[in-house]
Amino acid sequence: MRIERYESAEVMGRAAATRGAAAVRAAIAQRGAARVIAATGAAQFKFLEALRQEQDVDWSVVTFFHLDEYVGLSATHPASFRRFLQERIVEPLRPGHFEFVDGSHPRPEEECARLERLIQAAPIDVAFVGIGENGHLAFNDPPADFVTKRAYLVVQLDEACRRQQVGEGWFASIEDVPRQAMSMSVSQILATREILAIVPESRKAQAVHDCFDGLVSVDHPASVLQNHAHTTIFLDAQSASLLERATS
Repeated sequence: MRIERYESAEVMGRAAATRGAAAVRAAIAQRGAARVIAATGAAQFKFLEALRQEQDVDWSVVTFFHLDEYVGLSATHPASFRRFLQERIVEPLRPGHFEFVDGSHPRPEEECARLERLIQAAPIDVAFVGIGENGHLAFNDPPADFVTKRAYLVVQLDEACRRQQVGEGWFASIEDVPRQAMSMSVSQILATREILAIVPESRKAQAVHDCFDGLVSVDHPASVLQNHAHTTIFLDAQSASLLERATS
C-alpha cells in the first residue's frame, strides 16, 4: 500500500484520475477490454470530474461493477447509488456495460448471487473506492467480515454509517436511511489487481488515522488495504491532517 498526500481535493482528484485512466488503458492494451469497480459518495466528485476529462480511453470496451446499494431504494430516489452512477459515469462516459446492484430486487440474496456470478467470471483490473467516516469499505461496517469468500453480501448498516449518509445530504434524517444494503465483500475488493482509494475532506481524517496508522483490524475495515500490494490511498491536506505515517 502507498499513501499520497495532495494540497487540495482538486489536485488529489486529478492525480487519482490520471492513475485510474492509466490502469484502464493498460488493461485495454493487454486484453482489449477492462473491468472496473466504481464507488459513490460526495468524496468521489472531484475524482469523477477529472476522470471525465481523461483523453484516449475507450470506455466502450469497459465493464463497470457497482460496489453497493441500499435495499429497498428505487433507482430514482435522490440517494440511490444507481442514480449517482448513471449521472456521473454512465451518461458522460458511455461505458460498454455497467452492472448495477438492483436495490429494488424483492430477494436481495438472489441479487447478490447474480452479481457474484458476473464479477467472478474474470479478474477486475482496477477499483475506485472510498472510506467511510467509521472506516467502512463499501458497506462493510465495523466489525467487518474479512473471511467470507462471497462476492456480495446483504449487510446491516450501523448507526454511524447511517448518520454519515445524512451528513452528506443524501437523506433528511437517520429515520429515512435504510437499515440494510447489498455490498461487495472485502475479499472481493481485495481480489482487484489495483485499488485506488480516494479520500478527501476533514471529516475523514480520523478514519484515515485509525485505518492507516495502526494495525489491520476488523474494527477499522479499510485498514485491510494495508495488505494489498497495489493499493494507493489518495488524500488531501484535510483528510491527511491526523495521519502520522509518511506519505509521498
